[in-house]
Amino acid sequence: MIFGVTAAKIYTSIFQTIYMVGLSLVFGLVIAFPLAVVLFSTRKGGIKENRLVYNIVSSVINIIRSVPFIILIVYIMPLTKAIVGTRVGSTAALVPLVAYIAPYLARLIENALLEVDKGIIEAAQAMGATTLQTILKFVLPESLGSIVLGITTGTVGLLGATAMAGAVGGGGVGDLALTYGYQRFNQPLMTSTVIILIIFVQIIQTVGSKAAKKAKK
Repeated sequence: MIFGVTAAKIYTSIFQTIYMVGLSLVFGLVIAFPLAVVLFSTRKGGIKENRLVYNIVSSVINIIRSVPFIILIVYIMPLTKAIVGTRVGSTAALVPLVAYIAPYLARLIENALLEVDKGIIEAAQAMGATTLQTILKFVLPESLGSIVLGITTGTVGLLGATAMAGAVGGGGVGDLALTYGYQRFNQPLMTSTVIILIIFVQIIQTVGSKAAKKAKK
């Protein structure tokens, strides 16, 4: 027993957190990248300017981002039930986590793409590159370092969201802190969960910063 909790329970909670962060990040990126490219391309002065498309996509992203995560979890429970067959557990938490992180990452990636010098885009177009080629072979490589930093920032935010997911049965370190720490007035366990989350953040930030530095080179 460690602070009144079995070691197996602590290890399970850590694994659940890694599981939720890892899968929701992957699914979130799959959604975020196309959204970011659409925002980058269709904005005013973009490669394929289309104000209607831009305003629709931008508005949807802003609406989702304006909803606090704890409310988002509860609000989309019917969708969660329809997709995974349950409203509680680590797998069920993936649905609101993806809904939370995808718009956030889309904005971060969009900002990274906007940092690319317009001269590079103009040079690509002058060489006859198509819109897709310009984005894939010029814009994305030039912005890769900033994209990695953005993803790192998003991952840290996602880690915090998984802790809140524990409040509705999502499992993970957050659930451990709430159920076995807060509700049982177990301060040592609460402190240990905070330390675990700090370690997670440090690892994510260190790996992300090194990857971004390597990408920029």
